[in-house]
Parts: sequence; structure tokens; C-alpha cells
Amino acid sequence: MPEPPPEPVLDEEETRALLLGVRQFNEGFFFECHDTLEELWGGIRGPSRDFFQGLIQVSVAFYHLTGGNLAGAESMFGRALKRFEAYPACYFGFDVAAQRREIQDRLQRIRSEAPEAAAEPPKWRFELPGRVEG
Repeated sequence: MPEPPPEPVLDEEETRALLLGVRQFNEGFFFECHDTLEELWGGIRGPSRDFFQGLIQVSVAFYHLTGGNLAGAESMFGRALKRFEAYPACYFGFDVAAQRREIQDRLQRIRSEAPEAAAEPPKWRFELPGRVEG
């Protein structure tokens, strides 16, 4: 099995942006979360870049899902799942394995046109050194 990507090192401002994005996601502000995390992602370099892009894609997928755009949600969930492939079960204090399971479940619901596809989204939780957020 290949070596997992090294975890990012965020400065205080980047950490605040991440935590704001997590709060926005958890409160259902998916478009705002996308904007916040995209701004953070723009400054990220290296192997953790795809991880943050996956988070952005999950947020966009839920934005589409809550707006009834099942095709858009399906596309974004699929892209996020692909982004998360390279990451271990837990990465940067985030349960990537649970997020992958959630994405797969949502994709199955969307593809079967189940009415609960847009059910309550999961809550994100990050256990960063010295703090637990989410």
C-alpha cells in the first residue's frame, strides 16, 4: 500500500478559515462553505490539496442536493469520492472513511431516486492538535 500523503500544516489564519468552513457546512450553508474552503484551497500546495478539494466538492454536492439538482449532486459526490481515494481512514483529524461511506450512501440513494437522498447531511468534525471542532 502506498504511503499516505503527509498532513498539511496550516497557519492560524488558514486554520480559522477551515473551522469557519466546517461551521458553515454543519449549519447547512453549503455555498458559503464552498466559498470559504475554496479560498483556503487556493493557497494550499502539495499532496493535501486534493483533500481540501474533496471537501469543497462534498459541500457543492450538498448544495446541489438541497436544491433538487440530483445530477449535479451525483457528479460532485463522485468527484469527491475520487479525490478522497489517496487518503487514509483518518486524515488531518477528519474521518475520511466515514465521509467515503456517506458519499457512497448518498450516491446509492440518488441513483435509486430515493426521496431521502436529500436527508439531513452529516456533520463534519475535525480533531486538530489542541482543539476539536465540528
